Amino acid sequence: MRNFILGIVVTILVIVFGGVGLALLGFLPTRANVAPPQIESHIAMSALDNSVERHAPRLNNPVPPTDENLISGLKIYTMNCALCHGDLDRKPSTLEKSFYPPPPTLILHPPDDAEWHLAYVIRNGVRYTGMPAWDKALSDSDIWKVTGFLTRVEKLPPAVQEYWKKTSGVAAPTSSEEGHDHDHK
Repeated sequence: MRNFILGIVVTILVIVFGGVGLALLGFLPTRANVAPPQIESHIAMSALDNSVERHAPRLNNPVPPTDENLISGLKIYTMNCALCHGDLDRKPSTLEKSFYPPPPTLILHPPDDAEWHLAYVIRNGVRYTGMPAWDKALSDSDIWKVTGFLTRVEKLPPAVQEYWKKTSGVAAPTSSEEGHDHDHK
């Protein structure tokens, strides 16, 4: 039995150190202009979600979702997020395919995470991606405003939908649109 357990431990160590060795010797691909293997994407997204679950405080959004605050969140999104995550015109970002991993298109595929989860990611960024930490560039109130906007993209009040259409020329998405999925990963 002891030899069996020792064999398992040695096998695990060989796999771990072998993987690290392959990475350090440059055998693993690092190109940002090709799709990663599905297993890599799955592991990375699971690691991100689990890390946020473990580290993010479960805070309620202190900024009420008034028309004024949601419009302010829309403006903050347009000025700071749209270049990478897609503009209000509901088209994917021109940079989407240039990033590795590609950023989610948040207008076409709104996040379905809790507000505390999204605010944590905006505030702290995501290491080894193009997602910066916004805590030095945006106030806490602005982070919560854009969070409130993003979590309500498909259920905005009429005045905010009207402002969206007036500024972008395109109607805001709604949760009743056919074929709309929430797969942001």
